[in-house]
Amino acid sequence: MSALLGLRTAAALSRRLGFGGGTALPGLVAGFPLPRARANIVRGLTGREAKVRKGEERGHRQDWRPTKLTQRRYDRQAALYDLHGALLERLAIGRWRRILWSKMGAGRVLEVGVGTGTNVAYHPPDAAVVAVDLSPKLLARAANKARKNGKPVELGLMDAQRLAFPDGAFDSAAATFVFCSVPDPIAGLTEVRRVLKPGGRLVLLEHVRLGNRLLGWLMDLLNPLMVRLSGANMNRDTVANVQRAGFQVVAVDSFFGGLVKLIEARKESQ
Repeated sequence: MSALLGLRTAAALSRRLGFGGGTALPGLVAGFPLPRARANIVRGLTGREAKVRKGEERGHRQDWRPTKLTQRRYDRQAALYDLHGALLERLAIGRWRRILWSKMGAGRVLEVGVGTGTNVAYHPPDAAVVAVDLSPKLLARAANKARKNGKPVELGLMDAQRLAFPDGAFDSAAATFVFCSVPDPIAGLTEVRRVLKPGGRLVLLEHVRLGNRLLGWLMDLLNPLMVRLSGANMNRDTVANVQRAGFQVVAVDSFFGGLVKLIEARKESQ
């Protein structure tokens, strides 16, 4: 596989990944130029294909305005995104990323929220990684990093709440600091569970709401401002959200006084 696929259609990428060839996968954009990718995702979020599968069954439309707003926020931050977190990346986050990716085995791996591609350097050499993100501008930077690292990763423009993959497509999935910003985190985690094979593993690195009563209250108080500035919620209980999405949580490690959690979960075997 190559870091960039060129101007392939969604159906072509579907065939390439072994998911069959007849039907284009809604929301999936392989290749660039980015203006085309941006147009496709905006159409996907506002058009008919933007209804969640369960929403279609229940006969109502999903409100995609929060998702489009999140996309705009991260597009706006893309140019300085890596700079903002550079110090923490050197001091601690890089080590935590390494721990997460050391837990990922071979097979087909989904990375949700690839961002600027910081995790690409840690991808296991024996894994076939497909990495998606909501922001075209972040994806452009991820593509550049993948090219420079010579890492084989397939990149797609996609919403975590509406993954354009068939059921049971992946052996495992990973995300780092992503489900703090997904507008409906349980919907996103439920989608990840859907595209995992029975027994598939999910490993997350997430910052969460602190258990301390006063600090937790302060995080709640400051959260609207944080979301407005960065798009990220600082007060989510992601461990509980993983369980609510139907996963079995098998291990949780805490870093930085409990502010950051490494969560290992599994989809039930059938």
